Amino acid sequence: MTARRTLWTARRVLQQLRHDHRTVALLLVVPSALMGLLAWIVSEQAFDSFGPRLLGVFPLIVMFLVTSVATLRERSSGTLERLLAMPIAKADFIGGYALAFGAFALLQTAVVSGLSFTWYGLDVMGSPWLLVLVALMDALLGTALGLFVSAFAANEFQAVQFMPALILPQLLLCGLIVPRDTMPTALQWVSDLLPLSYAVQATDQVMTSATATPEYWRSLAVVAAFVVGSLALGAATLRRRTP
Repeated sequence: MTARRTLWTARRVLQQLRHDHRTVALLLVVPSALMGLLAWIVSEQAFDSFGPRLLGVFPLIVMFLVTSVATLRERSSGTLERLLAMPIAKADFIGGYALAFGAFALLQTAVVSGLSFTWYGLDVMGSPWLLVLVALMDALLGTALGLFVSAFAANEFQAVQFMPALILPQLLLCGLIVPRDTMPTALQWVSDLLPLSYAVQATDQVMTSATATPEYWRSLAVVAAFVVGSLALGAATLRRRTP
């Protein structure tokens, strides 16, 4: 893996995305619209309770869908096979995609968070920047998971099918709906293995503490470890062609 080839791949992906207005709209508009809809339909108190947790969940889902489909499209169209025939490693390809979509994840987080804390009126006990950092890690997690699962899909429809298989169980078990400590013991064990559980745990720390606690940083470090691990597995399992 070389920095030059990775940056070249990222630049190529960003140039493609710049001309894909629908994808850009999906990345930037949809999460912001969903947060606005939530703020509209619930009370101010309920929004301050559910909003911080969903601030990262919406970008995670969108980044997962867009990244997995876009990566699979590269392989099914033959672009990946042509690229790997050049002196470029799989890690360069995955790293370039991670950088490109990571840049969009950063922009997406800035837009959604900015609207949430200003126009939508979201309020938390801790620093908003700590919550923004969690939302950014969630978006990067969605990118990494999307790159990873794209290796196992034969077409774009199958890539979308991975969302209910991989993302929805995490939504149910991460503590977003039911507190994790009230779940059956077996489900708590499963929840401990899911990255979104730690993202929600870090969010809860921002909601209940005025400063960044050690538990906040530990939870965020676990999410970051899942991001790096997913990218490494994505590079290891990437195939030239769609089976």
